[in-house]
Amino acid sequence: MAKDAVVSDDLAKKFATEKETPYTRWVRDEGLDIISAHYVPNLRTVELRPWARRGGAGIFINHEASRTSNDCYVCEIPAGGKLAPQRQLIEEMILVLDGRGSTTVWNDAGARVTFEWQAGALFAIPLNAWHQHFNGSGQAPARFVSVTNLPPVINLYEDVDFVFNTDHDFKTRFNGEPDYFSSKGEQKGLLLQTNFVADAANLPLIAAKERGAGGGHIRFSMARGSMNSHISQFPVGTYKKAHCHGPGAHVIILGGEGYSLMWPEGDEPRRYDWQLGSMIVPPNMWFHQHFNTGTTPARYLAFKHEVVSIRNAQGVPKAWISRRIGGDQIDYADEKPRVRTLFAEALAKNGLTPRMDDAYEAEQADLPAKVA
Repeated sequence: MAKDAVVSDDLAKKFATEKETPYTRWVRDEGLDIISAHYVPNLRTVELRPWARRGGAGIFINHEASRTSNDCYVCEIPAGGKLAPQRQLIEEMILVLDGRGSTTVWNDAGARVTFEWQAGALFAIPLNAWHQHFNGSGQAPARFVSVTNLPPVINLYEDVDFVFNTDHDFKTRFNGEPDYFSSKGEQKGLLLQTNFVADAANLPLIAAKERGAGGGHIRFSMARGSMNSHISQFPVGTYKKAHCHGPGAHVIILGGEGYSLMWPEGDEPRRYDWQLGSMIVPPNMWFHQHFNTGTTPARYLAFKHEVVSIRNAQGVPKAWISRRIGGDQIDYADEKPRVRTLFAEALAKNGLTPRMDDAYEAEQADLPAKVA
C-alpha cells in the first residue's frame, strides 16, 4: 500500500534549506499565505488576507505536489474598488466567482481594450500585457480565482523586478486587437480558440464518450499561451472514468454536487465531497474520479499547465487512453467493485439510483483486450 513518504527529522533537516524557494519567499513578501491543500471546500468563502500592493485581498492555494509547475490564487476586489495595474512575464487564466466588473488590457504601443465580466466569466491575460481589474458594483465585492505559471518563472529568474516590470510587447500574443476579448471563437475538434467565455457554466459542450458517462467536454486555447483549460460535464446518476496525469490541474466545480475519489497507485481511494465553488487539485499521478450525486448535471472547469498532459506519440493525452494499451485511464470494466457500491450508497441518500448501465455497455464496443 502506498504511503505518504514521511521520513525522519534527521533526514528532513538535510534538505531544510531547499524547502523554501524564490516563489514561496515572494508570496510571503506579498503579505499572503499559501494554503497547502489539494481540496478547498468553497473558493467563494475561503478566507483572504489584505493584499496591499494590489489593493484588494487574496490567498494562494498551492499544494506541494504542483508547486513547481503552476499555482492558484483567489483575489477579491472591494466594492467600488479596483486593483493596481500590473504586467507580468507569466501566463494567467481567470474565472470570476462572484460579482461583476471590467478589465482593461493595454500594451506599451498604447493599444487599449476594455471588456466587462460577471460571475462565470472565463478569460486569460496576455503575456506581459498591462491589465487592471475594476469592480462594477459599489455595494458588493467581486472575487475571482486565477491560475498562473508564476512558480517556475520566478524560481528561474529570482528577480521580481524583471518578472513584473520588463518593457516588452509580445505582439503575437496581444497587439491591441479591438475584438480580442469578444465571445467569438474558432472550434477545432474539442479545442475552442477564444480569449473570453461569458458564461462557463452554460457554454455548449461537445460529446466525449472516451471519458465515459455520456458527458460533454470542451478545451480552450486562450491568449495564445501554453497554459490550457477544459470544461467537462456529466449527467445525473453517472460518473467519469478514473485517470491520472501530471501535477497542477486545478479542478473547480461550476455546477452540481457530488464527490471525487483520489488516490496514489496502490492506495485506497480518499473521498472529497464537492459543490458549487469547490476545488480539487490531484497530486502528481494520483488517480482521480468524479461522481455526480445531485439532481442536475455536474460541471467542472480544470485550469492547468501543459506539463499535466502526458501524451502519446499521436499527441493524445494518456489520461484519455485505456490502461489496457498503456494509457492512464481505468476502464469501467477494470474498476474495483467498491467504486460502484459507494456510488449507489451516495445516490440513495438523495433518493436516486445509478444510471450507468448504458455507459458500461457502450464501453464494451471499444474495450481493448485485457492483458494478462
